[in-house]
Order: sequence, then structure tokens, then C-alpha cells
Amino acid sequence: MTTRPSPLELSPAAAHKRALGAYGENVAARYLTAQGMTLLDRNWRCDAGEIDLVLRDGRTLVICEVKTRTSYAFGTPHEAVDRRKVDRMRRLAARWLRCHEVHPLDVRLDLVAVLRPVTGPTEIDHVRGLG
Repeated sequence: MTTRPSPLELSPAAAHKRALGAYGENVAARYLTAQGMTLLDRNWRCDAGEIDLVLRDGRTLVICEVKTRTSYAFGTPHEAVDRRKVDRMRRLAARWLRCHEVHPLDVRLDLVAVLRPVTGPTEIDHVRGLG
């Protein structure tokens, strides 16, 4: 497994991007738990990638990708989750289930798109059931 560089080794742009991502994941986790979901895991990593959030929504296990942007200049957060990303989420979900020996009745892939503009309120869009 690769390790991430320490915050002191990051360029200012990379540090900003990491901080924005962490902000979005925190916002998404609070939003989803306020909707009644139970947070099971955050930033779970293996050699195949990372799952941002793993939650339980009733009897359904939810694998959640969080995409955070400050503007739509380079597209919406939704556009960053293409077919390849959804396929990777499926593989990572299967891996998480095996590693944790969990056998839910259903598994759902979700997206939380977070827009944090420089001015104005943060916008959250929860998309249930990708793919």
C-alpha cells in the first residue's frame, strides 16, 4: 500500500485540494447521518483504491463517493463519477464486504456532490443508487 505524503510535503494547491476533500467528506457524513444513516467506515483504503464513506441505511449497505467542488468551472461533481468510477466503487464494495465479513441484504452506491463556493452557502446533492 502506498502512503500519502505528510501535509508538510504537499504543495499549497495539493494541500488546498486535500482540505477541500476532507471538508466535503465531513459535510457529507453529517448530512447522511442526519438523514438517519449509520456511519460504519471512512476513507477505507486497499491496494485497489479508497471508499470515502461506508454507511448503513436500514438493511442496506451504502458505499458513498463524495465529490467536492468550489465552482462548476471544470464541471459538476456529478460529472466526475463516470462508468469507470462506478465500476471501481463496485469492486471496492465487494472488497470491503469480504474484509469485514459483512453480508447485507442489499448494497447501494451513492454520490454526495458538495459545492462549496467562495461566497454563499454550501450546496449538497445526494444521489442514491448510481449505475
